[in-house]
Amino acid sequence: MYIPKSFQFSDKTEIAAFMRRYPFATVVTAHDGVPLATHLPFAVEEHQAGITLSSHFAAANNQSRLITGCTSLVIFSEPHAYISPRHYDKLESVPTWDYIAVHAYGTCRVVEDHNAKLALLEKMIGFYEPEYLNQWTSLPLRFKTGMMSGIVAFTMDVAELQGQRKLSQNKTPAERMRIVKQLETTAGSVEQALADYIRKTIT
Repeated sequence: MYIPKSFQFSDKTEIAAFMRRYPFATVVTAHDGVPLATHLPFAVEEHQAGITLSSHFAAANNQSRLITGCTSLVIFSEPHAYISPRHYDKLESVPTWDYIAVHAYGTCRVVEDHNAKLALLEKMIGFYEPEYLNQWTSLPLRFKTGMMSGIVAFTMDVAELQGQRKLSQNKTPAERMRIVKQLETTAGSVEQALADYIRKTIT
């Protein structure tokens, strides 16, 4: 990912927090020179050795058979919004787009063992809705086994992280404040979240 110096996002803990906040991501794998992509929810686990991502494909998804033995890219991107040049001091200005994006690279490992696969699914439940664990635990084993046969679970230890926060840092604090106020007037939660991130850049 091309990252201008002023937009670099490199703190691992902050990146992990961003990935946990926006965990619906896109996993990209190349096969015979053609990129394949699937949109998946991920569980994000930060530990001393780094960051581990977990998710699962539908078993019918051909990409699930191509992720081992090669490098995959998982893209986390949110929030983002159009930025009008009317917020800038200079007349000779153009529109742009502010956003935050993280690219995580690594080699995926398919989880074959039944108990390990079950533990991975329960980790994802704990990540997204811990309250559902009681209901999941009470379900018949036959049902859970049937559900698990329809997915391909995998993990990825992140080998490289690239992050970018394009939040109008190349503009003056006054210009950024005008952008924040405009975004805060919109009804969309995405724009509201972006406004909060931009506001934090104003000192």
